[in-house]
Amino acid sequence: MGIPDEDVAQVRAATDIVALIGEHAALKRVGRRWTGLCPFHTEKSPSFSVNAEEGFYYCFGCQASGDAITFVRATEHLDFVDAVRLLADRAGVALHEDAEIGKDRKRRTDLLDAMERAVVWYHERLLRAPDAGRARDYLRSRGYDGEVVRQFRLGWAPDDWDALSRALKLPERVLTDSGLGFVNRRGRAQDAFRGRVLFPICDPSGRPVALGGRILPPVPGEPPPERPEPKYKNSQESPIYSKRRTLYALNWAKQDVIAKGEVVVCEGYTDVIGFFQAGVPRAVATCGTALAEEHFTLLRNFGRRIVLAYDADGAGQNATSRVYEWERRHEVDVVVADLPSGTDPGDLSRSDPEALARAVAEARPFLQFRVDRILGASDLTTAEGRARAAESALTAVAEHPDDLVRDQYVMQLSDRCRLEAPRLRERLEYLRAHPQTETSSTRAPSNRHDPGELREPEDGDDWDDGIVRFPVQKDGPGLEALKLAVHRPEEVADRLQPVLFVDALQRDAFTALVEHDDLHDAIATASPEVAGLLRRITVEEPLMGDPDFGDPVDLVVGVLLREAVRRELSEVEKASRGLGESWQAGAAVTAQVRRWLAELEDPGSVRAAADRLVAWLMEREPKEG
Repeated sequence: MGIPDEDVAQVRAATDIVALIGEHAALKRVGRRWTGLCPFHTEKSPSFSVNAEEGFYYCFGCQASGDAITFVRATEHLDFVDAVRLLADRAGVALHEDAEIGKDRKRRTDLLDAMERAVVWYHERLLRAPDAGRARDYLRSRGYDGEVVRQFRLGWAPDDWDALSRALKLPERVLTDSGLGFVNRRGRAQDAFRGRVLFPICDPSGRPVALGGRILPPVPGEPPPERPEPKYKNSQESPIYSKRRTLYALNWAKQDVIAKGEVVVCEGYTDVIGFFQAGVPRAVATCGTALAEEHFTLLRNFGRRIVLAYDADGAGQNATSRVYEWERRHEVDVVVADLPSGTDPGDLSRSDPEALARAVAEARPFLQFRVDRILGASDLTTAEGRARAAESALTAVAEHPDDLVRDQYVMQLSDRCRLEAPRLRERLEYLRAHPQTETSSTRAPSNRHDPGELREPEDGDDWDDGIVRFPVQKDGPGLEALKLAVHRPEEVADRLQPVLFVDALQRDAFTALVEHDDLHDAIATASPEVAGLLRRITVEEPLMGDPDFGDPVDLVVGVLLREAVRRELSEVEKASRGLGESWQAGAAVTAQVRRWLAELEDPGSVRAAADRLVAWLMEREPKEG
């Protein structure tokens, strides 16, 4: 059954197309029309026009056109019916559909409603509940008054197992799918956030879609907790929340972003609030991930000047070439605010708000910041020091794709290092022809080789494909999986199986976690070796991984699965080698399993392939007795 024509017409009439498109692109009124940069193609001059009265848009550059339904279909990748449903939800229009057809629509509506109710409930707890006293004291110490708390809808999650679950009485599926809670091993609903100050994360229209929670700092003199918690905890991804497509506070910042043509990107929620307090209300933050392509796609529709308000090395050291590519592809300018050493925007907004605003106003191009930082840390009083500084700076300059830009920096270095420009150009061309690993003078300190860290392959690593791996240390992926099982159990509850752990000790540790509802019980009943490993994991947070390579849970499970399968395949091949028909049967099994491994690279088949591989591994497990 389709949606009646009269319902479709009502949805179109009830939709504010300017507000809808304004969530994706900056629009300014020109006479009776609204104009802006086209969200469907990259351009420097506005060629996109919206007729609010008639409810249509048109781009004179790429000829994209349509109404609100067409726009939603293009931007959200929905079919006609789902686009109408989404707009009906926004406008409060009731569609005449049967329950089955409207199931998906109702699910999304239920999740958004649940998140809104939770934000209201947590906010009221912070404002009035006696148990939120410490949270209110902490926020006051950060310089947050009642106005700030209400503006950003801050909340307090009581240190209780199921306070929210009991108060809202959400259905189990809504509780878990929204990321507000989960069902524990005993079958009881349990809150995802406990004892944390909460920061609602909203979509560009202002609807809460997720939460970020900060644990309170310890009271001076109190002993450390037995089970240390990570400082920040964020909602899991859900049907209404994607980390790579969401920016904290864009809903509050977009008006000033559009007015100024500039957006400030920082690391955390409190940094954003610090900028607002310092009179720079155009700051946003990524939600526990590094900047990604999707973030730039969203940002460039609002402002063309992207100010990175954190360490330039941290912002792009592992993705320098991507920063330059994003500048070219999206026609944006990426600049860096030079904050005083040892400070963050939240602190600086209290101690010297004018300095924070000035750092944004005086932000320098990404490469200029890197070159200045290298030269500032160098000894330019000696010939040897100037030569070393020029070499390090040229290594950074060599990464820029534009030859005219590179030559401008060559002339800078010639002046500052007292070296002839032709010699520097010659050295620059050599560096471009012979790319080299960054030296210690051009990169920030890194714990690149820490056990379990996600990294890209290096020379000598025995990996046969280009997928991001863990280091060769045998406990890398398994240890990371165990961390997730301890710190983020709701995210891996249906993803991990003992058979995935190649290392016997790690398998025993995971089995202990599965067999006990409480971590303390698991440790108390485990062998000394397993107990020691579990205790270690309780004080180590999971790595977030590189968002350009996908969700960290998917990455960890994928690495574990490939390692276990390849190890088992090796056993199959050894057992069937030289055994006639048995060898042929083994070869057939090997070929099938390798096809499933290949399917892991296809997002559309990854979960089905993973399930088949896990089932195959479990069939291969020795049977007890």
